[in-house]
Amino acid sequence: MKKLLFVFNPFAGKGQIKNELFNIIDIFTQEGYDVTVYPTQYAGDGGRKLHEEAGNYDLVVASGGDGTLSEAVSAMIGLDKKVPLGYIPAGSTNDVAMSLGLPRNPVECANAVAHGVFFDYDIGLFNGDTNFVYVAAFGAFTAVSYETPQEYKNKFGHAAYIVEALRRLNEIRGYDLVIEHDGETIEGSFALGLISNSQSIAGMKNFIQHGVCYDDGLFEVCLIRTPGNPIVLSSILADAAINKLTGPHFVTFKTSKLTIKSKQPLAWSLDGESGGVHDEVEIVNLKQAIRLKIGFNEITAEQEFVRMQAPAEKLLRQSAEEYFKVQEKTDSTFEDKDDTDE
Repeated sequence: MKKLLFVFNPFAGKGQIKNELFNIIDIFTQEGYDVTVYPTQYAGDGGRKLHEEAGNYDLVVASGGDGTLSEAVSAMIGLDKKVPLGYIPAGSTNDVAMSLGLPRNPVECANAVAHGVFFDYDIGLFNGDTNFVYVAAFGAFTAVSYETPQEYKNKFGHAAYIVEALRRLNEIRGYDLVIEHDGETIEGSFALGLISNSQSIAGMKNFIQHGVCYDDGLFEVCLIRTPGNPIVLSSILADAAINKLTGPHFVTFKTSKLTIKSKQPLAWSLDGESGGVHDEVEIVNLKQAIRLKIGFNEITAEQEFVRMQAPAEKLLRQSAEEYFKVQEKTDSTFEDKDDTDE
């Protein structure tokens, strides 16, 4: 009998996966699997379990947010046996699931995994010792994903990230960088950088016009040059949210390997978790390093993008306008005070 290890994060999202456990296990049992269920007990527990035991199973299924998937991949990528990995999204944003078009309903997704296809997926290697599944990022708002309180994520979903990001507009700064890839050198001040293998980042579709291929051994890289003020950056991010990656502020390219050197310590985010602070990093694409077992949702990436782009653009632009009004009032207050002092 085939053996399946089901590891799930009971705290991901709103914890709703717990309400569907029977149906999920029943689906896999009907497909001929002897199912072992393991609820993670603390951060890193799922990775420990998989590193120690995944090699004893025919299929591993992980359920949780993007962090849970990243943890599972990191644990399994070095195994002697290439055990297929299924994924049932249950987090706040679920960028990988959205990018691959996986069903949002956990029972439907379990059924899709049970009847799905095998697919070898590229994985990123950060500084030679840390893996990431879909994005390595630095700069503006990249700490938001792991600093936003969990209760906000559970209640508001990926909108919680946007709200938290808007609170940090005044914290935006530029970083003097030297980026090297494929014999080319790019220099300048950059406020944000995304090295990704995903159609979705922070719950928004990206890079569709460039054609993301998940098993081609290439990253999609998007760098945003430092704008003059936070209002301009908000407008730039609104453009990025609807895939308008053109203009003087954007630098985009594809590559299998790049190095980034910074004149000052630079904080990184890997799949929405802290990646540490570095002044130099090397990022390498490990082509087809992990085997996924997935079933695709009927909705296409383009349809999902059209569905999301209008509200995403509206929210970002409205927030920028509101922020600008507050800044005008603040500036006016300071000007009045200066006049009084004179």
